[in-house]
Amino acid sequence: MWREIFEEFPSTEPQDPADSDVVNRVEVVLGQELPVDLRDFLLESNGLTDEYGTDVVWSAERILRDNLAFRGDAEYRSLYMSFDSLLFFGDNGGGDQFAFVRQPERNEVFVWDHETDSRVLMSSNLESYIRSALESDGEDWYR
Repeated sequence: MWREIFEEFPSTEPQDPADSDVVNRVEVVLGQELPVDLRDFLLESNGLTDEYGTDVVWSAERILRDNLAFRGDAEYRSLYMSFDSLLFFGDNGGGDQFAFVRQPERNEVFVWDHETDSRVLMSSNLESYIRSALESDGEDWYR
């Protein structure tokens, strides 16, 4: 399914599939299951970059690394609400991050604004998020 979407947007840069062991490790280390669509996406393409070089969907390795960093940073804990219920998986290239809520599990995509610490519903699912990001022409396409 995801490869067909990539073909609609020839300027995208899908990656080789993620190794299933790496995807499983993300879930184990973070203690959260990935949404089914994100898991399937990573097993088809380990990340997706748009024509501007923005990581619309991060690699499995980056998902793990950045989520651990957000959750473990003492300065972030003093500045922002907890990130423990969020699973970040992409960004806009300007500081805002895209995430799924995992506690309780939801399949909608939220945007976290790094300036206001707001978490706002922006898309009904991963496919809608990807299509919106790839059809856009700048970093603030979701506003």
